[in-house]
Amino acid sequence: MRRWTWLWTGIAFFSAGRLQAQQQPQYTQYIINNYIINPAITGIENYTDVKISHRHQWVGLQDAPVTTYLTLHKPLGKQDDRTTATSFEKPGDNPRGHNYWADYEAAKPHHGIGLKIINDRTGPLNRFAGYVSYAYHIGISARTSIAAGFEAGVQNISLDRSKLDFGAASPVDPAVYNSGEINQLKPDFGAGIWVYSADYFIGLSAQQIIPQKIYFSDNKVQQAGKLVPHLFATAGYRFFLDDDFTLLPNVMLKYVQPTPAQFDVNTKLQYRDLAWIGASYRLSDGYAAMLGVNVSNTFNVSYAYDYTTSRLSTVSKGTHEIVLGFLIGNKYGDWCPRNVW
Repeated sequence: MRRWTWLWTGIAFFSAGRLQAQQQPQYTQYIINNYIINPAITGIENYTDVKISHRHQWVGLQDAPVTTYLTLHKPLGKQDDRTTATSFEKPGDNPRGHNYWADYEAAKPHHGIGLKIINDRTGPLNRFAGYVSYAYHIGISARTSIAAGFEAGVQNISLDRSKLDFGAASPVDPAVYNSGEINQLKPDFGAGIWVYSADYFIGLSAQQIIPQKIYFSDNKVQQAGKLVPHLFATAGYRFFLDDDFTLLPNVMLKYVQPTPAQFDVNTKLQYRDLAWIGASYRLSDGYAAMLGVNVSNTFNVSYAYDYTTSRLSTVSKGTHEIVLGFLIGNKYGDWCPRNVW
């Protein structure tokens, strides 16, 4: 099993010569934290938005990917025309019903700042990265806003040669195996645009926008990989089924050269501002089920389970992902986000 795992890892992450597949972590619940893939979200709400997530991919497969992240972002100079700072609601009135959205207005010009920390481990490879982000938001019509943002940071990519054991039939290059744990520290940059209103959103973003080479031997002769840009396009729309239930379908198109584009479609059914369930389909890869609860106006939690339909289904017991959310300084008492949903 170990040999099979690392043969796959070498193909899917850093192959000899060039990196040929997705290098950034994969997320199922990006719909509740689009900031993880688009820095233009920075400072979009009235409060400091904090998310902590842990994802264990392909449970049952030895040394499969494990991803943990912390994100936080807040607005600077954001003004809101709402005058009532209260978490109380009128009896019988849905706090996220038609009346709530009737008063929605485009964002006043303001800034946002944020922080993102990610640790992603797949077998002998570990990527630890930290970023700071900035965005500027401005209204472009009565109910529509646009934001542009960027992020800058560093990522440390390490290779633990002690875990490179393919057996006698597939010996490891001595230039790599004798190098101990190899660490590569690289700068990293991302950028994005986000258009949003009460009813829809459209986003474009890019991660790892500057291609860079990574060497896995101290003498820099062999085993080179290349970090390549990741491009994302997202869009979603809100439908009212009645005053208590809203349906939120959304799609994401992801492209990482030279692999084929990856297409995701999600649907989120929300009850008032209290709870939601969702389903996701990733083309040629698998399905996912999601569930989230807003415990209060300061805390929420959500969970996703992925089932792969690829050949990995013979050894994988699925993927688990949990996200904890904290709304710090939430002066209006909203139980769920107003602008990212």
